[in-house]
Amino acid sequence: MVDDPSILKKLSSGQLAQLAAELREEIVQTVARTGGHLAASLGAVELTVALHTVFSSPRDKLLWDVGHQSYAHKLLTGRREVFHTLRQRKGISGFPKRSESPHDVFDVGHSSTAISTALGFAVARDLAGENHRVVAVVGDGALTGGLAFEGLNNAGQLRSNLIVVINDNEMSISSNVGALSAYLSRIRSAPTYSRVKADLNQALGRIPYVGPTVRDAAMRVKASVRHLVVPGALFEELGFTYLGPINGHDIAQMQEILRGAAMIPGPVMVHVLTRKGKGYAPAERDPDRYHGPGPFDRETGAMLSKKKRSFSDAFGDALVQLAEKDERVCAITAAMPGGTGLDEFARRFPQRFYDVGIAEQHAVTFAAGLAAGGLRPVVAIYSTFLQRAYDQIVHDICLQNLPVILAIDRAGLVGEDGETHQGQFDLSYLSHLPNLAVLAPANERDIHDMLAAATQLDGPCALRYPRGAVWPGTDLPSALPSHPLGGVILKRGKRVALMALGSMVPVALGAAQLLEEAGQTVTVVNARVVRPLDEPLVLELARRHQHIFTLEENAVHGGFGSLVMACLTEHEVDCRVKALGLPHRFIEHGKQAELRSACGLSSEAVAESVMRRLQRASLGEHHEAAP
Repeated sequence: MVDDPSILKKLSSGQLAQLAAELREEIVQTVARTGGHLAASLGAVELTVALHTVFSSPRDKLLWDVGHQSYAHKLLTGRREVFHTLRQRKGISGFPKRSESPHDVFDVGHSSTAISTALGFAVARDLAGENHRVVAVVGDGALTGGLAFEGLNNAGQLRSNLIVVINDNEMSISSNVGALSAYLSRIRSAPTYSRVKADLNQALGRIPYVGPTVRDAAMRVKASVRHLVVPGALFEELGFTYLGPINGHDIAQMQEILRGAAMIPGPVMVHVLTRKGKGYAPAERDPDRYHGPGPFDRETGAMLSKKKRSFSDAFGDALVQLAEKDERVCAITAAMPGGTGLDEFARRFPQRFYDVGIAEQHAVTFAAGLAAGGLRPVVAIYSTFLQRAYDQIVHDICLQNLPVILAIDRAGLVGEDGETHQGQFDLSYLSHLPNLAVLAPANERDIHDMLAAATQLDGPCALRYPRGAVWPGTDLPSALPSHPLGGVILKRGKRVALMALGSMVPVALGAAQLLEEAGQTVTVVNARVVRPLDEPLVLELARRHQHIFTLEENAVHGGFGSLVMACLTEHEVDCRVKALGLPHRFIEHGKQAELRSACGLSSEAVAESVMRRLQRASLGEHHEAAP
């Protein structure tokens, strides 16, 4: 019956509890079919209900950090009838999205942004003379990101009315790490803090005024007790009124605290304790596995698709083999040990493994320090998240030519997570940087060879590889590059050469087969290297062929194809080049194969593009030959 959150204000406590149970069941049933971010959303159901009963969205602004916990919010804000399309192409996004609903006030997908965004909303409200509330809902894992603390610092300075709800489930994707996580654990173990603080405030208020000495002494006692009960009282020192911790699955208690928070001037932090995966036993037992599962059996929790060996797995195994031989090799991840294939490395070499939390900037500069100290650090980060550390790559690694290896996972189209997660820009933002070698393995053999070569370089190197199943080394024709960082000709033909990068190599081979069936033989190249570009190979292909097609799962603007064109222009070689890549727009969510086809990067689409080019060329030659 809930199509608008205003209806919640009319429901009894019993009905709200029933609603929470129904929301949880709807989320489990839908994600079991579509896949999605399950455990975090299940843990935030009662919190979401409480927020929508106390505040009036969209007049009051509710901002969800990352958006992993927003599924109940979507169901309560008019998207119940289309929730079954979650993360499907042309369906609703798995993250808050302004184009979907006025209740989604900001697009998100990357961690740690909500506090800064909420502060912007609060200051804009103040300048406009309005009086609505602004609430940021932030997972405790997001507090490991430096941007969250930049927002907290500025909020404490500006003193605008702002509520930050810390949804503390002791996890980000994997278990939280670092000093801040330990700090929150101490708060969880000392729930008497808020009561003691309130009692002390009340007692101080009853002390009669007898002079500044007694008053100052009383205030020092208050500060001492605060530091004793909660070491550091960090949030209050930053200028926030701290409330909590409170049970995030008790709707009535949260309503009371949130109403109180709305009455307190200045920034307020509400610390809420929840259980990730709440209400679905498999997700409660293994919240890491059910953070973002694919489709699964609702009754048993068993995953429906058999896990295939991925590029991440191949990278992880190759890195373990290198670490066995070279004690300088160490690994760094930003809260994604499982997603980046580093679990086995962490188990085998715990003294050389570093999970720095959701802190990509720190991860990269930390690696620069390790490299300057004589080690060979490998930083494994998803392409979309590496964007956050661009300045560190430029200044701290490339400028100093330090031997850091960037292992760029999920490069290219990632699928159902959509615009915020597609790794479509890394070649464009990396390939023009001096000193940086940029490699793109097409299969498992490439990963092993390139990673080994990278550890022997005196400067930085980036390996970018896609999401999904990896080819074993035997799936490509056996061939060796002209030099360790060179391309490989897999198939020779006439007139047309397909220079394919990484995930596009099997697409190019498939297109070549389709073209052969149409009577055209083409050359297929596993390009392997973006920088330094294999110029001898490019020039050879240009002199032997009339047309070169470059294939890359990256933005076509500023990518691999642009480098090939620049090379031919510089050497004044006349060859027609067509760059095939991702279009100049943000790519929506959908299955990887659907998106590749829509972007013209399927074997069929590539073959059609080649045939159109050849037909136009033949027509042009006919006109030139006519009298």
